[in-house]
Order: sequence, then C-alpha cells, then structure tokens
Amino acid sequence: MNYFDLFNVVPAFDIDTALLAERYRELQRAVHPDKFANDTEQQKRLSVQRTAQVNDGYQTLKNPLRRAEHMLSLRGIELSHETTTLKDGAFLMQQMEWREALEDISQSGDPQSSIDELYQSFGEFESILSAKLVTLLATDDNADALLAADQIRKLKFMAKLHNELARIEDGLLD
Repeated sequence: MNYFDLFNVVPAFDIDTALLAERYRELQRAVHPDKFANDTEQQKRLSVQRTAQVNDGYQTLKNPLRRAEHMLSLRGIELSHETTTLKDGAFLMQQMEWREALEDISQSGDPQSSIDELYQSFGEFESILSAKLVTLLATDDNADALLAADQIRKLKFMAKLHNELARIEDGLLD
C-alpha cells in the first residue's frame, strides 16, 4: 500500500508533518470502528482493517527512516528484515572509533563532556547522511535508490548508537 497516496501527501523524504497529522485525524474520523457499530460484521471488520492501515501508514510516514524505507519499497527495494552489510570501509572504521569512544566513557574524567562530544559527532554525521539521502530519493534513478538504501542502513546504525549513548548517559545519572 502506498501510504503517501493514502494520506494524499507528495512522496518525498521531507514532508509537512503538521499536514500529515491533520490528514491522519481526518482519516481516523472517517474509518473509526465506532462509526460502523450498527453495520454488518463485514463492514466492522473492514473498518478495523482500514483503521490499522491508517495507523501503520501514519507511524511509517511520521518517522523519517521508515518513510525513506517506504519510498524505496515503492520502487521495489525492500530493506525490512534484511541482512545486507555495508561495504563502506571508511564508515566501518568510523563505527569502530565510535564504539571505542562509547566504551571509554566510563573511564573518562569528564564523562558528560565525552557524551556531549559524541552526540555532536553523531549529529553532524547524521546531517550529512540525511542530506545525501534527500538528494538520492529525489531522483528516479535505480542506482540512486540503491545508494539511498545504503544511507538508510547507515542512519539505522546511527540510531542504534544514539540509543546506546542515551543508555550510557542514563546509567551515569543512576
């Protein structure tokens, strides 16, 4: 299902999230199961299914990574549940450096400063990846779509690093 069509939103990585939320509320009102309480069982089931589609579509489009994956899936490139590894040597080296920095935080004389530096480093790198992704998703070229898939894989890795850093930071506060 094309969630961009469902929400009547132009397919793009950068979307108007306020408009998306407004369309979500409109669709929810239109297909809500309570509206079909006095209809046939089939109508009730269809309403529940449609509500689930609307909810899934909203969750997909409001999350930038899931939105990008959806854009690629519409072009026949599936990233969900994949086991493809990145072959970008520079990125792999950067990953190792970040992992070492994460491990070194607990031995740091100023762990919060180390955490702040990593957040800044992650943010800068994610900005570069996102900018590349926007450009790649804006074309109809299949080679660009495959390159976009690599950017998404990198951004997924960055999200995991962010979560790990947040866990470390929370652990320091305990």
